[in-house]
Amino acid sequence: MKAKIKIKPRIIYRCRKKVIIGGILFSLVLLFLISFFLLFPRITLKGKKTLTIPVHEAYQDPGYSAHAFLQDVSDKVKIKGKVDVDQIGEYQVVYQMKVHGIKTKVVRKVNVADLEAPKIELVGSTKEFVCPGKEYQEFGYSAIDNVDGDITDQVTVEKKKNKIIYQVKDKAGNKAKVERTLMEGDETAPEILLTEGSNDFAFLGESYSDPGYQAIDNCDGDITSQVFVSGGVDTNKVGDYTIHYTVKDQKGNERKVERTVRVREKGAPGTIYLTFDDGPKAGTTDVILDILKEEGVKATFFVTGSGPDSLIVREYQEGHTVGLHTYSHNYALIYDSVDSYFQDLQAVHDRVFQLTGYDSRIIRFPGGSSNTISKHYEEGIMSILTEEVLNRGYQYYDWNITSGDSGDTSNADEVYQNVINHLSKEKVNMILMHDTKPYTRDALQKIIAYGKENGYTFDAITLDTAMVRQRVNN
Repeated sequence: MKAKIKIKPRIIYRCRKKVIIGGILFSLVLLFLISFFLLFPRITLKGKKTLTIPVHEAYQDPGYSAHAFLQDVSDKVKIKGKVDVDQIGEYQVVYQMKVHGIKTKVVRKVNVADLEAPKIELVGSTKEFVCPGKEYQEFGYSAIDNVDGDITDQVTVEKKKNKIIYQVKDKAGNKAKVERTLMEGDETAPEILLTEGSNDFAFLGESYSDPGYQAIDNCDGDITSQVFVSGGVDTNKVGDYTIHYTVKDQKGNERKVERTVRVREKGAPGTIYLTFDDGPKAGTTDVILDILKEEGVKATFFVTGSGPDSLIVREYQEGHTVGLHTYSHNYALIYDSVDSYFQDLQAVHDRVFQLTGYDSRIIRFPGGSSNTISKHYEEGIMSILTEEVLNRGYQYYDWNITSGDSGDTSNADEVYQNVINHLSKEKVNMILMHDTKPYTRDALQKIIAYGKENGYTFDAITLDTAMVRQRVNN
């Protein structure tokens, strides 16, 4: 039989009293914390308090909210601190406010770091054929890092069986790896190099001789002797002729290239081609057209995107040649790239075609093919353009006599003297003038009169006219 334990009422009372007091204290603390949370000013950050972002990428603050005394007071928050996304480092963005004399602030840390791996670019492809019995010759590679720049010299190259492994690590420890797979065989066609390029010229009635060519194969070496040439040039007839060059290597890889030979009239010595750039312009071009009509002389106008449409229409209707100069005449735009040049050329071509229905293929480069100003915008662009315009069906015309009206010359007598002092019965006389200049307009009738009195003839440029070309300097 168990003995019963009696607890004295006083002890029970004391325990109950402690529990009640504890409960009251807990409730007060809880009430205080709830009141503090609801009433005391506080700033709450959205997102993480510590962020890491890539260098050079824009920083977008995730945002925040602020409350005090049961109200949204986000508009009272002021933000201090700047994150320089172009400089690696740790930055602090401080959010602070003062409400009813109570200050509060929170801090977000933003780490700007290099998180991007370098990029390894292989010359050639990731799969290359190696000629049977020959060692692989490295095609080349480059490595660029978004922070460290060119780190090509830090690339390690390792050959494992039939693979070439390229690896590099930037200063931040980001790694890049690229592999090239080698396969024995010959899948590369030979190259045919045409001396003087893919366009050539011949004069009507004169013999034509091929400038030459060379064929090189990656495995077989020089195989020029194996080139088969077909097609011919009839210099008794004006036209465009195509010569075909074909070669195969020992594995049967074939290469074909073509050369276009343009047979043109050489032009009678003593012929004068009056050419006008930069127009049309009211007050000069219309008067020039009046003079040409009165004298029965045809000329060539290299037009732009400016000036009255009606004058271009009149040039065409009165039998003059409407050539293409430039739409914008903005050198920085025109010679920025090959694409930029052809966009500008297409614009002026379309203007002429829409006004006249004439598909003009006769052009003059701004500054001429020999200009060097283009070098300021794109190195070597004229060497490309002088070939590419021909590939696209255009013919370009420079000049061998300048009136000086685009330079220091500013009166009609000087324009007249500059022209007649350089005329010759021994050559074709391609004269550069500008129909935007009043002194050129005023000198024109005397120039025509001199030409007629001294046995010269006048003509307009056509696609049958042999090109007058200057030396390309860029």
